[in-house]
Amino acid sequence: MQQTQKFRLLEKTRLYLIKKLLPHLEDRKKYHQEFASSTSFHGVHNIVQTRSKTRKVLWLLVVMGSLAIVIWQICSRFIYYFSWPTTTSVYVQYVENVEFPAVTFCNLNRFQAHAVTNLQIIFFLWSIVSGVLQEIAMKDNFSQELNDFLLGNQNFSIKEFTRENGFYLNSSTLLECEFFGKPCYPEDFEHVFTEYGNCFTFNHNDLPEKRRVSVSGRGLSLLFDVKQAQFTDDPSLGYTDAGITYVIHSPKELPRFDGLGLSTPVGMHAQVAISQLKTIVQEYPWGECKPDIKLRHHKIYSTYGCLQECKARYIQKWCGCLPFILPGNGTECDIQKFYNCVYPALYEIELEGLCTVGTHNSSCPVPCEETDYPTTVTYSSFAGEKAIKFISAKLKKSPEYIRQNLVHIDIKYHDLNYKMTQQQKALTVAELLADVGGQLGLFCGASMITIIELLEYIFANFCWTCIFLLLKAPEMPQWNIPSQNQPTHKEEKKGIQEC
Repeated sequence: MQQTQKFRLLEKTRLYLIKKLLPHLEDRKKYHQEFASSTSFHGVHNIVQTRSKTRKVLWLLVVMGSLAIVIWQICSRFIYYFSWPTTTSVYVQYVENVEFPAVTFCNLNRFQAHAVTNLQIIFFLWSIVSGVLQEIAMKDNFSQELNDFLLGNQNFSIKEFTRENGFYLNSSTLLECEFFGKPCYPEDFEHVFTEYGNCFTFNHNDLPEKRRVSVSGRGLSLLFDVKQAQFTDDPSLGYTDAGITYVIHSPKELPRFDGLGLSTPVGMHAQVAISQLKTIVQEYPWGECKPDIKLRHHKIYSTYGCLQECKARYIQKWCGCLPFILPGNGTECDIQKFYNCVYPALYEIELEGLCTVGTHNSSCPVPCEETDYPTTVTYSSFAGEKAIKFISAKLKKSPEYIRQNLVHIDIKYHDLNYKMTQQQKALTVAELLADVGGQLGLFCGASMITIIELLEYIFANFCWTCIFLLLKAPEMPQWNIPSQNQPTHKEEKKGIQEC
């Protein structure tokens, strides 16, 4: 009984499909004829309606050729789009005033001579702290002296020693300071540790209002006294010069001297002309930047800041402490940890490539936006014969002292503008759709309406095909239950053949 009811239900379904959803053969032929005559796909109606076989063949060749060209053009545009092409545009924007960059100054002689006369190990310790040690053999040369020093100075802090006995900035070392016609003072500089020990940043990021200039050719003018007799360094580590080293950078970024610092020797006057260059890089896969990367201890992303935080994470994980020269919060590493753990950790990070810079899949990809300050520097001897007598009387210093200790630096904008280098997508999604639409319209006269017509036509034929295949399934025709309302087996066979 249940099987009989099942067969009756299936029979009703089959009849519904035949009568309601599957049109007759004549109706389907009429539908195809109407579609070919009325479609907005140009050229198809000429193939269907013309009676001349020659004309029909010619139009068929034209339509097929146009369709082939369209497919080729569309494929080529998609291949070009997925190669992620870019273009680079350069703009020059003139402004009424421009923000002045931060400038960090350091003395090339890092420590006070009286504090390190009997402590040459200090230079080696600071090299480890700052990560500038390159000669590994130097470690063996100082190992015994370092062990003896650590045994007698267990509470020694290289950070506090450098802060107290490194270069200082006051009225005796900063003789003159002027910014845009107004005097500036040592209090306007912020202390920062770098590989050069104590350094001082002008126009740092913590100022309530950024300094700006509205006239080119004017900016920051400083006169330093490096006091060679009071400050010294270790020539064996490569510190052989006397003067001021400085780096020009964005106020929001850390000063980076490694390969980027400028130096002015004693007895020289440096004229530094700067310009502002903004660089915008596209995100991956068009460019190499990742806009979602944020730094924990810096307001803006930079590769140098990212590299610092990357090293800090590994050192804190391996050594259980954090070097004070790196950003972050944690227990400060003592000298013993620096010597036994931090230095080997830095070497391991470099050897294993744990903190890399550059591409999108590196630890620190390039920033999406970056501001640089290209410089042009010219030098001249500081003070002529008459001027040096005037300065000597004013400062109450001998002319020889002035030539051996004074450094004059002028930093100013060359022009009141900034240059923007912007990496752009060579082909956007909108432009890709416009290209595809243009190719379809040019060769086939097609549009979005045409595509919808084709989709509707394909969907209707797909549904009819599915119904036909369903009715041809082996389970469907094997019913032997006669009914007054059911057609005979011959009628069923005839209906299926018509399908």
